[in-house]
Amino acid sequence: MALIKDVVVIGAGAAGLMCAIQAGKRGRSVIIIDHARKLAEKIRISGGGRCNFTNLYAKPENFQSNNPHFCRSALARFTPRDFIALVKKHGIRYHEKKLGQLFCDESAQQIINMLRNECEAVNITWQMSSQVNQVIHHAEEQASTKDPRFIIKTEHNSIACNALVIATGGLSIPQIGASPFGYQIAKQFGINVTKLRPALVGLTFSPEDLVEFKKITGVSIDAEVSCNNQSFRENVLFTHRGLSGPAILQISSYWQPGAVLHFNLLPQQNVQQICFDNRKSSLLLTNLLAQYLPKRFAQAWCAMAATKLSIAIKPINQYRENELNQIAENLHNWQIKPSGTVGYKKAEVTLGGVDTHELSSKTMESRQIPGLYFIGEVVDVTGHLGGFNFQWAWSSGYAAGQFV
Repeated sequence: MALIKDVVVIGAGAAGLMCAIQAGKRGRSVIIIDHARKLAEKIRISGGGRCNFTNLYAKPENFQSNNPHFCRSALARFTPRDFIALVKKHGIRYHEKKLGQLFCDESAQQIINMLRNECEAVNITWQMSSQVNQVIHHAEEQASTKDPRFIIKTEHNSIACNALVIATGGLSIPQIGASPFGYQIAKQFGINVTKLRPALVGLTFSPEDLVEFKKITGVSIDAEVSCNNQSFRENVLFTHRGLSGPAILQISSYWQPGAVLHFNLLPQQNVQQICFDNRKSSLLLTNLLAQYLPKRFAQAWCAMAATKLSIAIKPINQYRENELNQIAENLHNWQIKPSGTVGYKKAEVTLGGVDTHELSSKTMESRQIPGLYFIGEVVDVTGHLGGFNFQWAWSSGYAAGQFV
């Protein structure tokens, strides 16, 4: 005999837990299934263990999708302020780190405990760890009015329900349990999945650039990075494999293989003016730039300029005017072509997902399959770095929870 529930939520992460809470508040009987042994590991490790649980300034413009207006409805109905109210209700202290990013003062575990307590208050049933082996669908025309729409067969039992919520996340961080399950369910039901790739992820150097910059591993600079008509200004970190840091993670979502990154290395300075103000100086170019950039980076950049741009390293007073213009231009528009990304293992999220043209923006329900819902990262909605992806999880989970 199958266990009968109103709602089955597959995936006990941020979106799945929020959806279950909202459905439970409406008096629905809900069971959460997850293959992991530990609850909400992605929440636990996020924000350096303090969980960047939302962003004060979350708005639709902070999200990417092939259907950019899809996220508006859910974000409007459950806002950062709504989640903050829940955090305050549970007495969790928090702070704004920068740019609207909110973190727990103590531990991400507090957010997990809060969500678990909210679930228990509305009698949510748990089934962890439990592998889902098969999802069977009884189409409306095939089923009697008493038949449930779905049968979920797990390694432990079978569960019947009329509302099935897929909240299984993306492919990022497979070491804590990420899987393609949600995309496989979408394809099983003929629902389109857009192209998938790692996002909010470090980028790798070509072998040639790796040689050039291996001496500055660990150096961080404040720069504006641009690609495909998008720009972000934050820190850029040079790693043993390539580039990371907030600005790189942000631009990685817009970078495509073969594309060039453009760096304004001194976004608050007029390098041409600096050069001309110092044109009578006997300072070496390297030493002048070291007044504005980390010394090791200034040395590496000058060495690169000497080989790639044929700019000799010499005192400023020995450069011709056209050489100074060339130096300024390249500092404000330094270009690197990454060879790739460091992959899903290090990516914070997955770009792409279940095609939002196939879902209702109000309910998150499939337009083709009544009773089937997709929420959170598995959907083709990807936020910027800084708490936006958690806000999408809360908002999309809340939206579905009102209708399942």
